[in-house]
Amino acid sequence: MSTNGCRPARPLRRTREATVTTPATPRRRDPEARRREILAAAAELIVEDGVAALTHRAIAARAGVPLGSTTQHFASIDALREAALQQLSDEIDEELAAMEPHLRDLIADPDRATRDLLGYLHETRVVQADIALMTTGVTDARLRPLALRWSDRLIEMLSPHIGPARAVAIAAYIDGVTVHAGLHEHPLPHHEIAAALRALAAMPLDGDPGDPGSVPGPPWPTAGDPPQDPGRAQDPEQQQDPEQPQDPERLQGPR
Repeated sequence: MSTNGCRPARPLRRTREATVTTPATPRRRDPEARRREILAAAAELIVEDGVAALTHRAIAARAGVPLGSTTQHFASIDALREAALQQLSDEIDEELAAMEPHLRDLIADPDRATRDLLGYLHETRVVQADIALMTTGVTDARLRPLALRWSDRLIEMLSPHIGPARAVAIAAYIDGVTVHAGLHEHPLPHHEIAAALRALAAMPLDGDPGDPGSVPGPPWPTAGDPPQDPGRAQDPEQQQDPEQPQDPERLQGPR
């Protein structure tokens, strides 16, 4: 019903000219755009369902493209899988590049550094992409360098600040934290991660001169070393020479 009380206007009668249509200009095909659509669809499937879910048909359905387009742009499903994993790895590299300015705070302000470094643990897509790269690298040696790019780059960025040994330990710990976040509803609490990173960033080493963060410390025990009480230092004068016979009166104790 009209709000101004007037009868609605009758539609205009089509004129002969109105029925004449101009031939549509054919859309220019953009092969590169189509390739990006296919890659994006493959990456989404990897994140959601794993690498095993990749098939030409599933990717074409997700991308909304003809099935033949997937084989037109990629020679095989393996080539498409590798390209999709490469794209996910590039996305993770971008996340890591954004973290780099905060690495210097890892010792001075570990709580802040943890918040800035590991905010991605709450981003499901990033966590799942990282885990997908890990699992693929475990089973496919050819793609392993893609899986190692993240941790290798993190070690490279951390080493000037805390030394290579601590950097490797932190990278391994963060890999574990990432897997934990993927398997559980919530990632580990912030304060627990910060405490662990603080301990790893300051862990004692054997005094490697090439390690800028190295501090002298006792060597790690080997398998042949006898167990010792870590809470009590042993007096060197009280150490028993294994080749010297022990005093039998001391062994018998008080009479």
